[in-house]
Amino acid sequence: MPDQHRIVVPAQSGRSIRVSRGDLVRIIDPKGQQVADLWAFTSDMKDWLSTSNTRDIGERLFPKPGEHFYGTTGEPLLTLVEDASPGPHDMLYPACNHALYVRAGFDDHPSCQDNLHKALASEGVSLPFTPDPVDLFQNSLPQPDGRIDVFASINPPGGYVTLRAERDLLLVVTACSVDHYPTNGGTCTEIEVEVMAVR
Repeated sequence: MPDQHRIVVPAQSGRSIRVSRGDLVRIIDPKGQQVADLWAFTSDMKDWLSTSNTRDIGERLFPKPGEHFYGTTGEPLLTLVEDASPGPHDMLYPACNHALYVRAGFDDHPSCQDNLHKALASEGVSLPFTPDPVDLFQNSLPQPDGRIDVFASINPPGGYVTLRAERDLLLVVTACSVDHYPTNGGTCTEIEVEVMAVR
């Protein structure tokens, strides 16, 4: 029987979620145009999702359904099962961080980097670095002239992706904090995460 639960990630915040191998994880944008940053760590914290390895092994900017997200060891950690979003998604940009907001003139502003580390701290985990995230629903495809920029997400209300855990994992999902730029359509909203375990 499936065992399902849902977690709400409030706007400009993050949440940690522990999942077991085989669990399905659906990341949903209920109001539309909201980017969700995703990180995945093995339960022993010895490996974590590597966007660069995922690009290299898959030879794509972002996996297709049926393809994997890989760890630093080259082992698959997650599989993209379903993409019920028009995309695009991003694996080039880092998480928004304190320095980004200082450059924009905001000295005290929530960021996905800070929200990642707060979520990890709630699990008793401290990291001296910040891995690059998977930026779900982020509209930042490279331009023909080689430029990269972030445009407003085109994800509609209810757009989602479904992932399968290939290891026991600690996931962190943040609802992107950018509200001074078009990234999230000008308004930051919540993200929902459904976990379905088939026992």
